[in-house]
Amino acid sequence: MKCPFCENADTKVIDSRPTEEGHAIRRRRECDSCGKRFTTYEKIEEMLLMVIKKDGKREAFDRDKIFKGISKACEKRAVPMAEIEKVVDEIERGLNNTMEKEIESKFIGELIMEQLKRIDEVAYVRFASVYRQFTDVNTFIAEIEKLMKSKN
Repeated sequence: MKCPFCENADTKVIDSRPTEEGHAIRRRRECDSCGKRFTTYEKIEEMLLMVIKKDGKREAFDRDKIFKGISKACEKRAVPMAEIEKVVDEIERGLNNTMEKEIESKFIGELIMEQLKRIDEVAYVRFASVYRQFTDVNTFIAEIEKLMKSKN
């Protein structure tokens, strides 16, 4: 790491510790040449993930969209905010672990429904009704029957 004061390339790490959020490492460094100290932050470089929409358009992945969709499905249900955050974290981590640069929105929707089925069946049906664009009551009934069969 180059010293910001004298531009010497030889510096040593004096102290390392994670930041409060835990997403980066804070390092205190000292220059071997001038003796001055400075702080650097090291974090994982995240890939820009693109989502391919149903109509073929591409847009940048937005974690907040997933959070809002799941929150809306869980509205007035006994699902703690911490559980919603955990689900969103798991989905985002899973998408990043695929190492793909582009992911279809359909794949993301299916991941969300798998998680919702696990944490709250009513929230699952609510989300599925919007995601799969249910058109009538029979579609709701069919989805609920499918859910009941999978439990047995």
